[in-house]
Amino acid sequence: MQHTIKPDSHGPLTAPMMDAVDACVHCGFCLAACPTYKELGQEMDSPRGRIVLMKQVLEGSLGWEAAQPHVDRCLGCLACEPACPSGVPYRDLISPFRSIARTKTNRSFGQKLRQFLAAQTIPYPARFRLAAATGRLGKLLRPLVPSVLRPMIDLVPSSIPPAESWATVTPAKGERRARVALLTGCAQQVLAPDINTATIAVLAHHGVEVIVPPGQGCCGGLAWHTGDLAAAQTFARRNLDAFPADVDAILTNAAGCGSAMHEYHLVLCGTADEVRADVFRQRVTDVSSFLNRLGLRETPQDSGRKLRIAYHDACHLSNAQGVRDEPRELLNTIPGVEICELAEAHLCCGSAGTYNLDQPKIAASLGEQKARAVIATGADVVASGNIGCLTQLESHLQKLGSPIRVRHTMQILRDAYR
Repeated sequence: MQHTIKPDSHGPLTAPMMDAVDACVHCGFCLAACPTYKELGQEMDSPRGRIVLMKQVLEGSLGWEAAQPHVDRCLGCLACEPACPSGVPYRDLISPFRSIARTKTNRSFGQKLRQFLAAQTIPYPARFRLAAATGRLGKLLRPLVPSVLRPMIDLVPSSIPPAESWATVTPAKGERRARVALLTGCAQQVLAPDINTATIAVLAHHGVEVIVPPGQGCCGGLAWHTGDLAAAQTFARRNLDAFPADVDAILTNAAGCGSAMHEYHLVLCGTADEVRADVFRQRVTDVSSFLNRLGLRETPQDSGRKLRIAYHDACHLSNAQGVRDEPRELLNTIPGVEICELAEAHLCCGSAGTYNLDQPKIAASLGEQKARAVIATGADVVASGNIGCLTQLESHLQKLGSPIRVRHTMQILRDAYR
């Protein structure tokens, strides 16, 4: 797509944004893949429409405020990328654009307050745990809670599991086959800490030594995808410093975290840490991909039971990282397992970081549709590789009265070996 964006007119992130706009040929293949276009039916709420809007804003022919509602409604699910025959790197446009727009657009006091509270709690496990406890009280007093904060109250789970901790070094069982460092995440530590416990147990069982760097922190994805570039850079630099170089891989077990870490070169574009970030991101791998490549030392014993598993592709695992077959192949090593595919599997479940807070109606509609697709499979359990998806699925399955259990791929594998 031809444009008149001036090089460096919007700082070091101008170049990747220009390249993304250049690549778009306006064909429209992305429309059928876009959840918000399916929901709203508006061209400006499709990837193609948003690219035109962002192009015009960057050129100076359209005001920032005019594009803001449509850009805000983008889930960032990146379903448009595998659907695009021209290979438009949409991720190189949407998050950089949001980081610039944050300083150009005005938000209401309520929106600013909600973003501030999310930014100051979710990336910090201790604060998030306290906030969740406070939120349960807020549920009881919901009519008294300001309307702009009610989406936050509505997302608070009815219970929070006890906190868990992990050794800095977990040795491999038997002969060591690999040595890795694991990102333990932030929200996941509060909402489902057993995912990390299961991940470490499965890795160790297959001869992998696991390092949990004590200096690590949030991946920065929450900040990056909402346009808070300064915070994203702080989180990224902390992890660049915390993770050791003498490991075979840096593993993530949350799709959103892995996707964010793969974009550290963009987060730190134009800084002294850009090259270091680019080297770092190439070492980041999802745990299912790593295990699949390493090969399982042994398969679980046959329990004689049948298990139907509906597998949900987390957007930032399948679209952003291209990891689709690996989790299914791992689950298929369990005797008696049948993998059930979901209808319209490419559509986002509506979680997408803080999307539930910022666009609750669209998120709720997508969440219910995904839960109904899971129920239609007749599965016993639904598996996925992202804490946001798991939380969203659990919430909507419960609302629909479904007994289907929600588990991370690593939890199902760990339990099979037991």
